[in-house]
Amino acid sequence: MPRIDTDIKLDFKDVLLRPKRSTLKSRSDVNLHREFIFRNSKQVYNGIPVMASNMDTTGTFEMAKVLGKHDVFTTVHKHYSVEEWKAFSEECPHIMKNVAISSGMAQGNLDKVKAVCEAIPTLKYICLDVANGYSEHFVEFVKEVRREMPQHTIMAGNVVTGEMVEELILAGADIIKVGIGPGSVCTTRKKTGVGYPQLSAVIECADAAHGLGGHIISDGGCTCPGDVAKAFGAGADFVMLGGMFAGHKESGGELIEKNGKKHMLFYGMSSATAMKKYAGGVAEYRASEGKTVEIPYKGDVEPTVLDVLGGIRSACTYVGAGQLKELSRRTTFIRVTQQVNEIFSAHNV
Repeated sequence: MPRIDTDIKLDFKDVLLRPKRSTLKSRSDVNLHREFIFRNSKQVYNGIPVMASNMDTTGTFEMAKVLGKHDVFTTVHKHYSVEEWKAFSEECPHIMKNVAISSGMAQGNLDKVKAVCEAIPTLKYICLDVANGYSEHFVEFVKEVRREMPQHTIMAGNVVTGEMVEELILAGADIIKVGIGPGSVCTTRKKTGVGYPQLSAVIECADAAHGLGGHIISDGGCTCPGDVAKAFGAGADFVMLGGMFAGHKESGGELIEKNGKKHMLFYGMSSATAMKKYAGGVAEYRASEGKTVEIPYKGDVEPTVLDVLGGIRSACTYVGAGQLKELSRRTTFIRVTQQVNEIFSAHNV
């Protein structure tokens, strides 16, 4: 028999952060840097844990150069060659601590990751990225990568439930990517009916990960700096952004001019556009689970980065958190959709 979980599950739009008494004098007093020691790799991270997504329309070397100046992280997409990685590391050795190389489960992907990591000893982060992190094959893949690369910090996902977070951490992952379907160009929820409201997923998965000494990334669903603050308030250690970093000069994607206005293509990595670009098209046994959109060209990404970081600092001042690590402890969420639903119910009656 089908089972219905009647517990309330919420997205970022369903809540607000409740303000609290603060002793902070200025937003400039807020420290956004975090330090983590990862459970399995034992590596130490120090930086601002906002991430550009490993999509080829955001996770570019050009993006990493700008974000790295602000100690912000970039998960670089998996389509750069070994030679391109070498050239990038030689040009920008100082930001290698804030980049990850990405891989799917194909053997060719992993071979390239190992070749790049052998050529660049300062590259310590690997992002193992699949649409469905619940596959037993993926768990075994994580174990294999951990055996072969014991000193590297492994990000793995995506999942949305605590038990799978625990399984991937025990398999050797250090940081679990949390999110199925919340992204602005992801259509998984429409195509498959599968998903989980992102705020609740972050709260539950963070609790599971932290209980084992692991960490999580909130991946998807942020449309503004306030959503990023909510993700950190819910317990995310890192917050990954796709759409918010898309459409810039440093983003990948085709630049289009229409009626005198510039736009850029932004598409999900499971979209027909991406699969045509990298795999020759959508295989007949599957459906695309992403869409392609044209977004207004935004110019340099630096103002966007500063806007995001400024919004997080402001959120911290509103709840009295002098450091980003205090934000989740100072967070009380106010549910705002319940009242709206009740008003509509009363009106309909």
